[in-house]
Amino acid sequence: QVHLVESGGGLVQAGGSLNLSCAASGTISNAYNLVWYRQSPGKQREERELFASIAATGVVNYADFAKGRFTISRVDSAYMLYLRMKSLEVEDTAVYYCEAEMWRAPYLGGPVSYWGQGTQVTVSS
Repeated sequence: QVHLVESGGGLVQAGGSLNLSCAASGTISNAYNLVWYRQSPGKQREERELFASIAATGVVNYADFAKGRFTISRVDSAYMLYLRMKSLEVEDTAVYYCEAEMWRAPYLGGPVSYWGQGTQVTVSS
């Protein structure tokens, strides 16, 4: 079991920056993918939007809206996932979640995902 805790959210003006962190309670070196999602106001849990991911190989992927503005990184030795956000827009207002997709032996049930509780990001105009 790995617990994830996001931090760094808050209120920022449009055009500003925020740095989010996701701290894991244990090793994430076997996380084949670490992901940032966000849930915008009025959206349901199943409508969470995947916008940034980083594989164990270091390969990163971004949703179009995140390209050039958001940067995902991971430091496995510190059990940390990060998200740097700049040029924030009002539309970026959401609860931001991290997810760890981890290898697990088939006899234990196969791959498993862990989620944090989220951190609120509010961008004012």
